Amino acid sequence: MKGVTAGYPTGAASPPGLAKVQEKHQLNDVDMRVCAGELVCVLGPNGAGKTTLIRVASGMLEAQTGEVRLLGSAMAKRLRGDVARCLAVVEQQQELSVGFTVREVVAMGRAPHQGPWMRLSELDEMAIQSALDRCDVTSLADRPANALSGGEQKRVAIARALTQSPQVLLLDEPGAFLDVKHQLDLYELLAIEVKNRDLACLVVMHDLNIAAQFAHRVILMKGGRVVAEGTVDEVMTWKTLKETFDTDLYCGVNELTGARFFLPMRREGPARG
Repeated sequence: MKGVTAGYPTGAASPPGLAKVQEKHQLNDVDMRVCAGELVCVLGPNGAGKTTLIRVASGMLEAQTGEVRLLGSAMAKRLRGDVARCLAVVEQQQELSVGFTVREVVAMGRAPHQGPWMRLSELDEMAIQSALDRCDVTSLADRPANALSGGEQKRVAIARALTQSPQVLLLDEPGAFLDVKHQLDLYELLAIEVKNRDLACLVVMHDLNIAAQFAHRVILMKGGRVVAEGTVDEVMTWKTLKETFDTDLYCGVNELTGARFFLPMRREGPARG
């Protein structure tokens, strides 16, 4: 995205999952790039413009100024079917269709690759089963998708996105509603997809510790602007994180893995007595 500014008119209703803040300009001159084989994590406080960033990058929200480019060409000039064949999105709030099983929902990811009769080929069936297995939802395949828990629905949505076989994957808080095991499994899966499939992956998230373990690059946002961008070591420092989140965080290093970790600190010491 090059010099993108976007937002909703002041007083307009926010789309699902977008915090209500002063919305005149949710993004201000945002300039960033995500390359093939790269997992980029976007971090920032509520109302920073992270969800708007995903919506603009996916074409769901039009930039007021600037340009969004997908695989080298302007997003606005591409046909929707062409975009769907190379870009998949997992939004913050999932709305899985009523009346469909998990397998049927995941199969919807193959739609951009199918002909007018929407018949599943052997290749489609293999892609569907592979996504079910990788997202640990095979045991749920025959259950109604809308009857699942929030965490299970999120895993189904990710499986559907992977079934598209995208070159670019955009995710808005994919770890929300997932337990610790499935959060780690998810990011391990994304890391494998990025490496093995040369996927360009942009992830909006809140967990600093997971970002520090998996991100090739980190982008910090605040007030609709990019505060800092770079590697974990360059960006996730006490000073920059304090400026971004307006709070003190203890920054340490795991002696076993070398990964940074972060703990929020109380403004006052613990009560004594």
